[in-house]
Amino acid sequence: MSQPENISSFLSESKPLVKEYLETRLEIFRLQAIRLISQSAGYLVWILISLFLLLLIMIFSGIVVGVWLSGLFHSYVAGFGLTTAIVIVVFILLAVFRNTLFVNPVIGAIIRRTSEEFATEESDF
Repeated sequence: MSQPENISSFLSESKPLVKEYLETRLEIFRLQAIRLISQSAGYLVWILISLFLLLLIMIFSGIVVGVWLSGLFHSYVAGFGLTTAIVIVVFILLAVFRNTLFVNPVIGAIIRRTSEEFATEESDF
């Protein structure tokens, strides 16, 4: 009979500890999620700014190439038409090779990043 009393006293004594442990683990997971989301948001902002700057570079370099080719051909239509054709070919190539150039490297980087995060977090415990 002393055995059930010991088990019940053990459970009643450790109930607050278990509750505190679960609350702490939940808080750790919440903070890890906040850190991952904030880092992802930072990368997203950096990518958007980089893409905007790349767009500006493409626009101005297209204008420069168009004016240069217009000078060579002595025709604005021929120079800017050829520049437009070059941009279209580059766009088609990027669309065809989008998985190889963009999608797969981004997926790999995200997987590497998250696995590194969880590996360092597990080593901290």
